[in-house]
Amino acid sequence: MPMPEGEKHPDPSTAARATGVVTVGMCVAVWWPAFTLGAWGWFFFEQKLTVWAAATAALLIVLFRRHGEQNRKRRAAALMLPSVWLVLALTVEDDGGVLDALTGALGDTVAVLGLPATMWVLARIMWPDFGEGLLSPARRVLVIALVLSIAVASYLLGVHHAAFLTCADFTVSGNSEPPGCTPSAPGAVSGR
Repeated sequence: MPMPEGEKHPDPSTAARATGVVTVGMCVAVWWPAFTLGAWGWFFFEQKLTVWAAATAALLIVLFRRHGEQNRKRRAAALMLPSVWLVLALTVEDDGGVLDALTGALGDTVAVLGLPATMWVLARIMWPDFGEGLLSPARRVLVIALVLSIAVASYLLGVHHAAFLTCADFTVSGNSEPPGCTPSAPGAVSGR
């Protein structure tokens, strides 16, 4: 879309910095849930509730902004998913039925995709030009590819944690010992 006459084109270095900040933030948000899925085989409750808190705050920002946005309803619907999961988790009977399984699947999806998606929406709120004009489709694909790469690598690190972490590493960090962790040698310093 051509820029109106007299309006400046976005500085490419600004686009690169904004993309970098959002990408790093999304990678930081996704690594731990992916690692725990690899190491323990499930997501921890605090990961899901962290997503719920962040998404609910972002939802309130989207709902109470004075000026309208083109995609406001879609963003609000996406940000509402963690709350839908929480309501279902509180109300659906834990009986192993279809609705129970769907609630669990929604919770797992919220844990892995919720934080990066929430950060993306917040980036679009803070920098309205972030998605249109400032970020090309190729850069969007690059951001998604980088975040997915970190998620997959983190998952694999979790699966193979015994190769570089000991049981003591998990214990000292306040976590439970995952299945298959490597015991520390007597008197050894934690870590490898």
